[in-house]
Amino acid sequence: MMGKEPGPVQIVTVSKDDHSYSLDVEALEQVLLAPELREKHVVVLSVAGAFRKGKSFILDFMIRYMYGKSKEEWLGAEDEPLTGFSWRGGSEPETTGIQLWSEVFLVEKSDGTQVAVLLMDTQGAFDTQSTVKDCATIFALSTMTSSIQIYNLSQNIQEDDLQQLQLFTEYGRLAMDEIFLKPFQSLMFLIRDWSFPYEYGYGFKGGSEFLDKRLQVKEAQHEELQTVREHIDSCFNSITCFLLPHPGLKVATSPAFNGQLKDVAQEFKDQLRELIPNLLDPDNMAEKEINGNKVTCRGLVEYFKAYIKIYQGEDLPHPKSMLQATAEANNLAAVAAAKDQYYKNMEKVCGGDLPYVAPDSLEEKQNFIRSESLRLFDSTKKIGGQEFCDRYHAELEEELNVMWQSFSKHNESKNIFSAFRTPAVLFVLVCFLYVLSGVLLFIGLVTVSTACDIVLLLAMIAMLTWAFIRYSGKYRGVGTAIDQAAGVVLEQATVVLNKSRGTAVVPNKKSS
Repeated sequence: MMGKEPGPVQIVTVSKDDHSYSLDVEALEQVLLAPELREKHVVVLSVAGAFRKGKSFILDFMIRYMYGKSKEEWLGAEDEPLTGFSWRGGSEPETTGIQLWSEVFLVEKSDGTQVAVLLMDTQGAFDTQSTVKDCATIFALSTMTSSIQIYNLSQNIQEDDLQQLQLFTEYGRLAMDEIFLKPFQSLMFLIRDWSFPYEYGYGFKGGSEFLDKRLQVKEAQHEELQTVREHIDSCFNSITCFLLPHPGLKVATSPAFNGQLKDVAQEFKDQLRELIPNLLDPDNMAEKEINGNKVTCRGLVEYFKAYIKIYQGEDLPHPKSMLQATAEANNLAAVAAAKDQYYKNMEKVCGGDLPYVAPDSLEEKQNFIRSESLRLFDSTKKIGGQEFCDRYHAELEEELNVMWQSFSKHNESKNIFSAFRTPAVLFVLVCFLYVLSGVLLFIGLVTVSTACDIVLLLAMIAMLTWAFIRYSGKYRGVGTAIDQAAGVVLEQATVVLNKSRGTAVVPNKKSS
């Protein structure tokens, strides 16, 4: 910043309350949009990985190198404290969100071009306050915006480290609409506290041999292990590895340690002299590219704005922990098995071309089949806890209700009277009106008889219209109205018949 001492600048903040992300655009522009920088191609070097593994510590040695590389001994004096990005020993996380070093370093390559070098520090993954989405988002943002991503690991490359890298990079890839090339550039595995130099020596050479073996895809491997390695290879243009020794017991255990070289193991310092100059050699540093186009400092600001919007919205799925994802899959499989059993058993009762089943009998059988399906779900061993499983039990009940409605309608469609209810009601109505008209005419009620004839004529027209609609498929709205009218007539006739039966039965009960 102008007029200020160089220092870390917070550009991405993660809210602890609602786990949302915010970009400090003003701070980002102050770092990148200085007149001498804005049109320069940018090299972004980022360090990411689990929390409390020394990411900020190693970045501060990079800062020391950028300021002191003209000196013969850039590591500095033995009693000089290490300053730069905030770091400290202990078990609690220090860095949150994403920070940049406020000073962008202009370096000249061997071809005479100048590039701007930006150092980025990220919040440690899997601390006590971050969700899987927080970790995935921060890692994805740093990988998408960096040209060199250092994956800081402790002691070894474990299989879960590769799986987490797969998850984080895939979450980054989801945010990119079009990917014509490999989406990310350089990845370096920085293995801290390497304890097996007798197998693979410290440095790039040992790291390269170790990495080749770790990422090798073999036919004998399980498909899951092959997929992880193929995914990582498909994401990055280049992948390297550096094996770094333990910095010394005092660094790891002393609360008073402030980065003085006299407290750091000589082996560690020797390897820093190989790692840092090689990593920050102008000709080794990859300029940031997106879809093959080099990005300027000004362009990087726009990419930050675009990417943070994607992760602030709900367009991307929420990455889940391995337990949660497994629990979901486990419960969904149990739901699918229960639904399948219900469907097969109901098919045997009323499916396909099987004859019509009386509604009361069908409902009784359905209740038994439903309870058996729910019992199958409940008896299946599931993970995730009772409350988690209850949600899927409720979803299963809703889906069985939908399936029951479908089977009930399918069964009703086989009822011959149901299919011909409308013409049957209209035919009976025509016959009744014809007889009634004749009786009324015989006893001299000519006017009422004429009214019956008119209604009879309308009923015949309705019956012919219904037949035409069923045959042609046209005027379906009119057909529906005729069906509804026939239903009302049948309902009213049923009510009248029931009342007449009721009045006939009541006197008999009294006389007895």
